[in-house]
Amino acid sequence: MRVLPNERAAPPEPAGKPLPEGKSELPPVIRRTEVVAFSLVALLVICIVAVLYAAKAFFLPVTMAFVVGTMLAPAARVLEQHHVPRAVSAVLIVAAACAVVAFMVGLIASPVMEWSARLPELGSLMKEKLHVFDRPLSLWQQMQSMLGGSETLPAASFQLPKIEWVQPTVEFLSPTLAEFLLFLATLILFIASWPDLRRALVMTFGDREARLRTLRIINAVEEHLGSYLLVVTVINLGVGVATGIICALTGMPNPAALGALAATLNFIPIIGPVFMFVILTVVGVVAFPTLAAGLLAPALFAGMTFLEGHFLTPVIVGRRLQLNALAVFIALAFWTWLWGPMGAFLASPILIVVLIIKVHLMPDNSPQLPGHE
Repeated sequence: MRVLPNERAAPPEPAGKPLPEGKSELPPVIRRTEVVAFSLVALLVICIVAVLYAAKAFFLPVTMAFVVGTMLAPAARVLEQHHVPRAVSAVLIVAAACAVVAFMVGLIASPVMEWSARLPELGSLMKEKLHVFDRPLSLWQQMQSMLGGSETLPAASFQLPKIEWVQPTVEFLSPTLAEFLLFLATLILFIASWPDLRRALVMTFGDREARLRTLRIINAVEEHLGSYLLVVTVINLGVGVATGIICALTGMPNPAALGALAATLNFIPIIGPVFMFVILTVVGVVAFPTLAAGLLAPALFAGMTFLEGHFLTPVIVGRRLQLNALAVFIALAFWTWLWGPMGAFLASPILIVVLIIKVHLMPDNSPQLPGHE
């Protein structure tokens, strides 16, 4: 065979060299740098949560003072416009708030002390009223034994749990004296020095655009938290008045105290109304001769809180800032686990602050993911 002069033989392939693939190599879906960054952020979050949990005695009153002080800052500004010094206005606002809290506690404390002294009597009354559940409990125990449950069955009568609950409950609900004093001192100083803190925070950034963005975030946080406190306080006072009217019309004892307790507990979303419903149920069962009469006030309270929580509050609060129900529930569960009842009170304000920062740092006109067609 004759080889043309323009054709040249291809060089032989070296032995052991892999053949080239038909497709080019694709980049990895997740890069190593992204994994490292995500891991570092996760470790930072875990460390922050651990520090907040371990140092609750310090961070809880300070955070509470910052949030409440931001809520009360518009009132201090109004007093300052009427030529009241900032320090004096801070003391006046905190004193007025403490007077309102003391008044609510005074309404609640007297019946609580009276009912606490009658706990043995109330326990026997509860057992007598709840004998109607003896037969369902007996049937349930028989079903458990048929399905292979325990052979030793407890007594069929309804028994109240014998738990030493008073001291742990008081320790869980009430802060220590040191935490309360730290909260008051921080709150007064925060309200008095808030204008200087605003100015220092804005001037921290050297870029003019960053300063304007920080100022807009601070103004939005102050405006939304102030309006949130005002609207929620008015709604909760309405809930307290409505609860007191319901208790008075149904013949419940101490309607004023129960209304004040309902208004106070309603500051804690979800948990507060449920706890108030349980209290009304217990009081109604003990105070009335029949279960139907005792459950009337709790049923009316449940209907009223359902309307308030699903229609009134979302319409009023939702006009200013949309809060996702799932986000509110997760924030409530997290902060309640972390800091107890005070954390539950702070859950919604902290969520509002986070949403405001998110809106200003990632506005709606920023690039979004493509939607499904």
